[in-house]
Amino acid sequence: MDKTTPHGEALWYAVSTRSRHENVAASMLAGLGIRYFLPLITEVRRWSDRKQTVSRPLFPCYLFVNIARSCETQLRVLKVPGIVNFVGSAHGPTAIPEEEIDSVRAVLSSGIACVPHPFLEAGDRVRIVRGVLAGIEGTFIRSGPDSKLVISIEMIQRSMAIKIDGCDIEHITPGRPSYVSSAQTTLSTAGGPVSIR
Repeated sequence: MDKTTPHGEALWYAVSTRSRHENVAASMLAGLGIRYFLPLITEVRRWSDRKQTVSRPLFPCYLFVNIARSCETQLRVLKVPGIVNFVGSAHGPTAIPEEEIDSVRAVLSSGIACVPHPFLEAGDRVRIVRGVLAGIEGTFIRSGPDSKLVISIEMIQRSMAIKIDGCDIEHITPGRPSYVSSAQTTLSTAGGPVSIR
């Protein structure tokens, strides 16, 4: 259930959409004056005779709306063609922390390549300490020789990943030292925990 907030305060909520209806729903929300966020990534598609750059949703079948939680506003959103339902619990829509939305926005606006990533429920939290993404938090994983920072939207269990240099991050798990270079620091990997040495 949502934390107690002023009744009229606008918060971020995730809504599920029909397959390939994200852009249509976003356009309709814009027409209704409802603030929304549809994260898009670009990719190059190649055919035998040409190639084309196209945009596609980072999190297929989801987008986000910034609304005050009221029955009237929720109903306006649910009436939008292509939108299926709010993401939440039996108690209704559950708000998404604004910092999670801000993190996704920051990565997309930076121009750094990112890709969808399987959602992770476990793993150490880290913060980027230098560069254009300084301050962004996420989960640090290793896959072979590559290090990645995974940023997740908990409510819809979707994640995105970017390549990151291990020396550009600090550990922020409560009760642990704020660095990742120690031999005692354990980080999550695709195959389970591993010690960084």
